[in-house]
Amino acid sequence: MDKTTAFFVPPSVHRRSGTLFWLTNTGISSARLIGKTSSAFSFPTPSCRQRLPDELYQTPRSWAERAYPKLIHYNKFAKGGHFAAWEQPEILVNELRTAFRSLRQQT
Repeated sequence: MDKTTAFFVPPSVHRRSGTLFWLTNTGISSARLIGKTSSAFSFPTPSCRQRLPDELYQTPRSWAERAYPKLIHYNKFAKGGHFAAWEQPEILVNELRTAFRSLRQQT
């Protein structure tokens, strides 16, 4: 992907966001809030889930199926981590197209 496209997020933006959480000592409380709210809800819309090898937490398929009752696609990536859209944009886009292809209306 060309770094001049509209979807490219420079590394400095990610560093700035991380620094903001670190300097204000709000990273843990933010993570706790996300954890509490995401476990309280299930997602009723068709969803897909990717398991990334460099991600700190490897979501087992059984857990993904509980959190996403309409899980239509689950796959393990060969490479990539938490920022898959930034690290492996082509692989992610192809994966999303594959995952949601079945939902397209036939014309």
